[in-house]
Amino acid sequence: MKYQKKTQQGFTLIELMIVIAIVGILAAIALPAYQDYTVRARMSEPMARLAEAKTTVSEYYSATGSIPNAQQAALNTAGTNIIQSIVYEFTSGTNGNATIRALIIASVMPGVNSAAGFELFGQADDDTRTFTWTCRPATSGDAVENRFLPANCRG
Repeated sequence: MKYQKKTQQGFTLIELMIVIAIVGILAAIALPAYQDYTVRARMSEPMARLAEAKTTVSEYYSATGSIPNAQQAALNTAGTNIIQSIVYEFTSGTNGNATIRALIIASVMPGVNSAAGFELFGQADDDTRTFTWTCRPATSGDAVENRFLPANCRG
């Protein structure tokens, strides 16, 4: 008599459970990272608005040698579905400075209850008529969490 071995066809229940557990662990790690990534992607709009404002202030200073006030700067401060507002502050005088702050609507960032901001801080150099700009979390009011900031703003 010949005996034929029956070959296994398919997966056992334990093998399927292990695969599902591995997929669950990977998803638990990937979802929070993906949420942070999508918020950082949304921050490209405020960064573009801040860059536009930075150029306007820098060009005015380069042309006139004085830091513009809010009326002279004529910045677009209107809100959008991501930006609550753009705030411009300045100090004039020898080697003055300018701060352009974007306030982000709270619903854009998970777990945040109020608008938070980040800013471009510009230090004027009267000798060269240029600004040195630094991106950073807001220094007044609530600051955007470091994990949501664009890469060049995460000190």
